Amino acid sequence: MANKHFPSLNQNNEADPFGRVFLDGFHGDVFDLTDLNVIHFGVDTVRQLYRGRLKEEVLSLFHEPGIVNFAGKRWHTGRVGRDSGYQYRLQNADLGLILLVKSFHAAADADGHHLKIEVSPHAIRAQTAYHLQQTLNDLADQVLVNAAPVQCAVHIAMDVQGWVPGRDFEAKLHCRSRKNQSYSGIDSLDFASTSAVYGRGETYTFGSASGIQLSVYDKTKEAKHRDKLDYWKTVWKGYQEDLPVTRIELRFHHSVVQQFADGSVNPDTGEVIDSHDFHALEPYLDGLWQYGLQGFRYLQRPGYFHPVWTVLGRHMLTNDQPPVEMKRYYKSASGFSGKNVELLLGNFISCAARQRMTARNTWRALRKLPFFQVLQDHYESKGKDLQELRGHISELLEERYIRYGKAV
Repeated sequence: MANKHFPSLNQNNEADPFGRVFLDGFHGDVFDLTDLNVIHFGVDTVRQLYRGRLKEEVLSLFHEPGIVNFAGKRWHTGRVGRDSGYQYRLQNADLGLILLVKSFHAAADADGHHLKIEVSPHAIRAQTAYHLQQTLNDLADQVLVNAAPVQCAVHIAMDVQGWVPGRDFEAKLHCRSRKNQSYSGIDSLDFASTSAVYGRGETYTFGSASGIQLSVYDKTKEAKHRDKLDYWKTVWKGYQEDLPVTRIELRFHHSVVQQFADGSVNPDTGEVIDSHDFHALEPYLDGLWQYGLQGFRYLQRPGYFHPVWTVLGRHMLTNDQPPVEMKRYYKSASGFSGKNVELLLGNFISCAARQRMTARNTWRALRKLPFFQVLQDHYESKGKDLQELRGHISELLEERYIRYGKAV
């Protein structure tokens, strides 16, 4: 059953679909959110992936770390960690661009995903999506032979004042993801790897970096830590110095964006989105935002969204939202990946039974696998949520014991 929103009133106590006073008639509770102020809503990060073959002269830029000339601009070069999937970077903070070059997973003289361009908030705000895409494509053409955009990852962020997550926020946040984290401290914050050290429960992260992720945190402290507060003060509208800024950020990995591009259909034309770059994705950003709020559900009580989530969902990034229901396309269970997931699980259960593991320990061990998200996504496409999957694992393990006993 779909979750509902509490009825809302305006300040004259009249029913108003955009009112900020909410009534929970069952418990008699009143939620007054008139002081909740949305001071920024927009795309915070774009990561555009390209495929092609590296130009030979590009690799010569990285012989020694330092400043180089490239594409008519000055860039700082260097190496990056293997976890990024790339070997080198070209960075220009004034432009707000980082180029990650030379994939670890393909030879330099072969076609591959040899370029990812990361775009900062100020670069996104400085130009239209069309002109930004042209800039990225021009850079890609100078790095790769036959450069082609593959897909982009996007982070959509809303900054508010007048609300901070309460102590019960984590308990009331419902999602299917296996990764839920809260942090204390503010020593470091790394969104790429979802690792953070923050302060007094002020940061909450739900979901996987390789899927859809929700992060709620104190943007004021994060901006101070990164020495970006002055910039954000120029962005925030109606900012009050004496109040903290809470950021609600939804991050969509490029593989998930591709699933939406393959699975979301325009009912008027019958065509799928089929987007491969940020410019083509822009009209569907509101759909992603709404999908994310539905996937990570902040509930006041079972069946009802917390009024804060209602207010967040009322805002729109674009005025011309196409008539598209955002759906993710998953490979069929009868396909190659589906068969492999079934075989993987079956063999894993057999090994667990041979070790006489309990259902609880089997589940814990399964969730620690680095590719558990693939397994979870597969069963989610078949209509099983995380709890149903856990029950399925328990049933399979019990079947092994009953049918084969100590012979497993």
